[in-house]
Amino acid sequence: MKQDVQNKTVAEHIVEFLERREVEHIFGLCGHTNIAVLAALSESPIDFITVRHEQIASHAADAYARVKGKASVVLSHLSPGLTNCATGVANAALDCIPMVVIAGDIPTHYYGKHPHQEVNLHGDAQQYEIYRPFVKRAWRVDRADLMAEILEKAFHLAESGQPGPVLVNVPMDIFSERISADSFKRIESNTRKLAKPSIDDETAALIVKSLAEAKDPTLYVGGGILLAKASKELEAFVDHMQIPVAHSLMGKGALPDSHPLVLGMTGFWGTELVNQSCLNADWLLAIGTRFKEADCSSWYPGYTFNIPGTKVIHIDIEPTEIGRNYPTEIGVVSDAKSALRVLTRVAKELYPDGFKRDGLKKKISTFRKDFKNSNQEMATSSAFPMMPERILADVRTALPEDAIITTDVGWNKNGVGQQFDILTPGSILTPGGFATMGFGPPGAIGAKLAAPDKVVISLVGDGGFGQNPSMLATAVERDLGIIWLIMNNNAFGTIAGLQKAHYGLTYGTTFPGSASAPTHGPDYADIATAYGAVGVKITSADELQSAIEAAIKSDKPTVIDVPMINNPTPTTGHWNILDIYSPDKDVSHVST
Repeated sequence: MKQDVQNKTVAEHIVEFLERREVEHIFGLCGHTNIAVLAALSESPIDFITVRHEQIASHAADAYARVKGKASVVLSHLSPGLTNCATGVANAALDCIPMVVIAGDIPTHYYGKHPHQEVNLHGDAQQYEIYRPFVKRAWRVDRADLMAEILEKAFHLAESGQPGPVLVNVPMDIFSERISADSFKRIESNTRKLAKPSIDDETAALIVKSLAEAKDPTLYVGGGILLAKASKELEAFVDHMQIPVAHSLMGKGALPDSHPLVLGMTGFWGTELVNQSCLNADWLLAIGTRFKEADCSSWYPGYTFNIPGTKVIHIDIEPTEIGRNYPTEIGVVSDAKSALRVLTRVAKELYPDGFKRDGLKKKISTFRKDFKNSNQEMATSSAFPMMPERILADVRTALPEDAIITTDVGWNKNGVGQQFDILTPGSILTPGGFATMGFGPPGAIGAKLAAPDKVVISLVGDGGFGQNPSMLATAVERDLGIIWLIMNNNAFGTIAGLQKAHYGLTYGTTFPGSASAPTHGPDYADIATAYGAVGVKITSADELQSAIEAAIKSDKPTVIDVPMINNPTPTTGHWNILDIYSPDKDVSHVST
């Protein structure tokens, strides 16, 4: 820091605290309430990633935390900055991503006076309450000497239990107040990580025996496996017990899709194999999943799960998730990684020879081949605009196995979950709970900063890309070799297909064309060029794979605009809105 004296500003103490926690990047945007922190950061090794919109900052920080496996940090201005940032923070909250948001606020001596930019219609000095519905906790710092312990609590809370974002709201005069280092020195020796709960041997033995004696046991894993970095432990348990693995949308990539016992994603966009396997299970071991609506066909019996009927063992770090949506036979509060280690050890003690289920592996292998063959016509089609299946097939062929992929909403999320192989655990970043359109493009920035040596690609629709194209400015300024592949159907395609199926029209869900407007919306390649990135507009199906390969080789920020036919993602599950729209029809989405 610029001065080696006892009394420093709170902002300077905060930056030193973050340095000690080995924070490398902070995402955010300036405002008059947080420039004291920026001044302190100017002489810090911490890199401030400035953006053009706060939602870009929070989405980038979300993806950064997923890749790094620890809390990211966002710096925000008050009111409009905080509300701009809110969507990305809420997305992180619903996907259990650890994040610490530090926000400036009005000075304390203006409480009650309704100063510039304060949100004050129902209470003075209450802007932090905007975040209360979705953060694990929102603090307002009322005294400078409390800053240290609040920051310490914030990081512990964000990263412990079921992870999630927290807010530390700081009046701007407190940022600038000079205090001694005593309160910060007092916490220097405190642990940075809390030990996580595990499972006892007796409970582990009960679980293992129940699965070993079951006729059709099935594992059902969610994003908690990836949050706990427990893919290796899951694979060891699966290989020994030879139990098939179904996963939620957020559990995609918990095991490589090439593993012989992976069934696939459940629910509305699940395949017949995975949904039927879950329906037939007599025992289901669920780990790190919340049994969310789309993954469970809106909890309707007969589509994905038959519970009760199937007996459920549920392991989760968060007690309130156990039994929330389905009755549970055995409920265990534990970290997924720790639980799987114990389960594998106990399984090897009880059944040292393990199990063999060659018939099951053959069944899964046969289904995969048949499913791939059923899509082959679409996946190799030369039609233009392109078939979505062909786009995904060419992307998979061009990408290295460990490339990091961010999805958004639409085909790039639902279709990828169903029919795009993830071969390296943790390499797909998806907006699940909040399903936020616009997550993917800025998320790719966070992913690339967290893993600069990896190929990073954002699969996104034109609707999602249009949310915040200014993230290209940050990528160009940082020379981040990211690829944004726009699956461009000139529509909010999933909703257009839903509306067309049930109402026979696409009003408000497709983008209108005209004599002067292009048929697939703005020229995104030209927009990329204007920001200083590389812009590529695909004009035939056979151009795509080589364009992706060239973008990877160039290592430059590149936007590839791919006109696409708006075909629906095939569904075998159920969604209860279908009953609302067309209770007497067997219809979901159609091509528009």
